[in-house]
Amino acid sequence: MYYGDEIVDEVRSRNDIVDLIGSYVTLKKSGSNYMGLCPFHNEKTPSFSVSRSKQIFYCFGCGKGGDIYTFLRDYENLTFVEAVQQLAERAGIDLPEDDGHSSDGSKRRELRESIFEINSKAAKFYHAYLKDARGKIGIDYLKGRGVSDDMIRNFGLGFAGPGNGNLYRYMKSLGYVDELLKASGLFTYDDKGRPYDKFWNRVMFPIVDKRNHIIGFGGRVMGDGKPKYLNSPETVVFDKSRNLYGINYVHGKLPDGLILCEGYMDVIALHQAGFTNAVAALGTSFTDGHANLIKRMTDRVYICFDSDDAGKRAAMRAIPMFKAVGIQTKVIDMSPNKDPDEFIKANSAESFQERIDKAKISFFFEISYIEQGYDMDDPEQKTKFMNESAARILEFEDEIERNNYIEAFAREYKIRTEDFRSLVAKQSAKRVGIDYEKRRQARASTDSPPREDAISGSQGILLTYLSENPDRLADVKTYIDVADFVDEPYHSVAEKMFEQIETSGTVDAAGIVGMYSESTDQAKVAGIFHKEVSDEDEAKTLALKEVVKNIMQHSLDYRSANATDMNELKKIVEDKKKLEHINIDL
Repeated sequence: MYYGDEIVDEVRSRNDIVDLIGSYVTLKKSGSNYMGLCPFHNEKTPSFSVSRSKQIFYCFGCGKGGDIYTFLRDYENLTFVEAVQQLAERAGIDLPEDDGHSSDGSKRRELRESIFEINSKAAKFYHAYLKDARGKIGIDYLKGRGVSDDMIRNFGLGFAGPGNGNLYRYMKSLGYVDELLKASGLFTYDDKGRPYDKFWNRVMFPIVDKRNHIIGFGGRVMGDGKPKYLNSPETVVFDKSRNLYGINYVHGKLPDGLILCEGYMDVIALHQAGFTNAVAALGTSFTDGHANLIKRMTDRVYICFDSDDAGKRAAMRAIPMFKAVGIQTKVIDMSPNKDPDEFIKANSAESFQERIDKAKISFFFEISYIEQGYDMDDPEQKTKFMNESAARILEFEDEIERNNYIEAFAREYKIRTEDFRSLVAKQSAKRVGIDYEKRRQARASTDSPPREDAISGSQGILLTYLSENPDRLADVKTYIDVADFVDEPYHSVAEKMFEQIETSGTVDAAGIVGMYSESTDQAKVAGIFHKEVSDEDEAKTLALKEVVKNIMQHSLDYRSANATDMNELKKIVEDKKKLEHINIDL
């Protein structure tokens, strides 16, 4: 399917980029832009900038950038066409029907749809096998774990038989070619090209996304085979870091929060007990992508990982990710049972609800876990524990919230509030000194990432200035025209920007970003529009004069090296004189 520029522009204009990205990432107003933690890389300090006026985003940390389509396409793993369709639906825009013509841009979409189709047929095959006499071992396992017929049906559970090649033969009988079957992740091929079912002798758990597409599978081996649990590899439809098991049962914003578990059986057991807000990560460590996904569904999470030390460590890793996106987090204690599945079987749904009601605030869970590493009967060890706890308190940026936790900690550990407040103040002063030293070392380090060269930076700054002050184009053109932007993408951006200003008097930054099809090019252009110039008028004037001089000199050097006729050489001499007497007031 192909959508023309008019449709693409209309859909873009009807979707505010701050509103869209704000549904995935917590954004806070910062000057004329909005800042948040980048969803495309791990960071603790916000460097992800979104401009409402320009309708673009850019991360100063990882360099990711683009328009509203770039964000949705890369975050949701969509094709451009799918992004247009999703944004059109969001804005209530009716798109033209598919005219039947295929393009290169639609190939990825067709591949995704084919894999969805293969996964759906595979799920039905596995489910039928489970219900067949050949699937008795799978049924016996599920019944032994207390899974009801309703849950088997609702979650589409199945069984991959002990014989290798059953699913492959079935798919070939339906006419699927090997290239497509290999892309589905359901089959592996040896160095001679011989195919094998990836899953066999396993109870199968279809993994379904929010749009009810089956995107992959998890399989639990029967017997002592390894690995115990096996997941589909990542494909064009399956990204483990951005999906959760059971997410297809979550609808709308959940005021009562989500219960985050570790495994498939935990989710099924809780759903069977009536807790249909339970989800689990897909056989991988919890990630920032998961936290951002959950933020779209709720502002509250109950972590319900295994009660062993591995489960506690996993909770300790997940808590900061939830804090970073503004999710209130509590931790449910499963002891003496190992996990939610075991707890429900040994107790009742009412008992589990009581554990939810008594769930520990994440800060005090962290403190309790840290306490285990100290001998609290040893004065020196206890002092170290108090200092580490005081440092943790500093993570609360809001002063009122921080004071509330200081008072709560003092009550919990039976110490004077003012004594602990003093300890927090000392840790704060210490942290300021450490942060200063880190910044000093970063500036001095030869291993720091290379800065953008002066010429590229100058071209970008001037283009940013003109995008925000289009009425000054005539003044700038006294000295600089499009031809003076000799490097890409600055030249093509200047060409389009000058044309827009001269035609309409405004700059469509998102439209310029959208001219580029590659994500790397879009990021570079988005970065151009996020250059910073001093807010002080005098400093701005001096800086921009220097910028204009740099661009003119660079252009003259380039033209001098490539001049081929006398007229061009004369023009270069004239421009050099102009450079010597530049007096532009920006």
